Amino acid sequence: MSKLKHRWRQIKAWVGGFLYGMLLYDMERALRKQHAELENLFALIMFGDMIGVPILPPYYSLRLLPYIIPSINLWKRRLLRERDITDLLADLDA
Repeated sequence: MSKLKHRWRQIKAWVGGFLYGMLLYDMERALRKQHAELENLFALIMFGDMIGVPILPPYYSLRLLPYIIPSINLWKRRLLRERDITDLLADLDA
């Protein structure tokens, strides 16, 4: 009886994964990409004065600084990542 329950759970998990991939995966990927772009924009607003684009007065930047500190390393890594022509073509397709 336990073998049958185990097999049923496996089938249920597989069907759930299949439906997720078929219906929701593309939307999740687009939302993750949009989230990353918004994070980049927020970091640019916060640190724009470092590159010569003063967008926010320093008072507001300092008030928002604790929220951006955890993602500074990820932001730098994303901006400094080398991009190839194939990356750009893949972005156009998506």
